[in-house]
Amino acid sequence: MKGKLIIFSAPSGTGKSTIISWLMKEHEELNLAFSISCTSRSPRGSEQNGVEYFFISPEEFRDRIENDEFLEYEEVYTDRYYGTLKSQVERQLEAGQNVVFDVDVKGGVNIKKFYGDRALSIFIQPPSINELRRRLQGRGTDTPEVIDQRIARAEFELTFADKFDKIVVNDILDYAEADALAAIQAFLND
Repeated sequence: MKGKLIIFSAPSGTGKSTIISWLMKEHEELNLAFSISCTSRSPRGSEQNGVEYFFISPEEFRDRIENDEFLEYEEVYTDRYYGTLKSQVERQLEAGQNVVFDVDVKGGVNIKKFYGDRALSIFIQPPSINELRRRLQGRGTDTPEVIDQRIARAEFELTFADKFDKIVVNDILDYAEADALAAIQAFLND
């Protein structure tokens, strides 16, 4: 049986990665598998080609953009690209995997537009901007300037929420996880 697509997008600090990790670890019956993206950066640490990413040169990335091989892509910095290959997603779907995307809001909207009803798009939303700021500060990993940039970006990203099939407000993590799980189960059983 062919798989389906589940798209997650959210501002930084909303708990999206935590929710995705919980779903993948605690709910193997969902048969979730991450989409393996391409990047033009070099592998870090123990990363392996074809596992975490497909590592390709900036030139090859641009050639693939030219050939319309990506569902979505972004040039984060000069010659530092990230993107999702249509062919890789199709391989995973054909193998019966339910492919999970952890992408920015624009990528999420583009993937949903491409796949339509074969995809469920979920937007993880913070309970408030003030709470998001508190969480980012609590991480202790970013300077106040970086936090201000993340908050400004989050305010922009929140304007995309209504373009998603489901909005999950992550106020209490257990409830947010249960809400996401129920939406995915309903979608996969449809």
